[in-house]
Amino acid sequence: MRIVPVPLSGLAGIDSLRRALWPDSSIEQLKAIIAVKPEYLVLAAIADDGPVGFAEVSVRRDYVNGCDGSPVAFLEGIYVDPAHRNQGVARAMAAEAMAWARERGIAEFASDALLANQASHAFHKAIGFEETERVVYFRLPLGTPA
Repeated sequence: MRIVPVPLSGLAGIDSLRRALWPDSSIEQLKAIIAVKPEYLVLAAIADDGPVGFAEVSVRRDYVNGCDGSPVAFLEGIYVDPAHRNQGVARAMAAEAMAWARERGIAEFASDALLANQASHAFHKAIGFEETERVVYFRLPLGTPA
């Protein structure tokens, strides 16, 4: 298993993995994100039969819930094909992401997970994250301006 950065030209190779995590996502959306966020890392876990996982990490310079400073490396998403889970693939990608952040002088690594995603909570705790807070988001449509 190799963990490698994915260049723009290689993003199509992880499209099916990204869609498994984010069904409404597209490579075009990812390219647009990377265009405005130059400090964005896309990693792939490559097995003999091709990509089996991916992780995306950004550098956030605004406030990140539960963190003490800025900038913060933020694990935007991580996914491993079910057939390759529980083999250390996600842990290896997270370790590579943390090394990338340290190389940039970043002192904190953050992430989030939906409240109901207990598997994600367990993964985060297993690799050393500590839960800092739980948040419920609210929205109020303001309608069309008069």
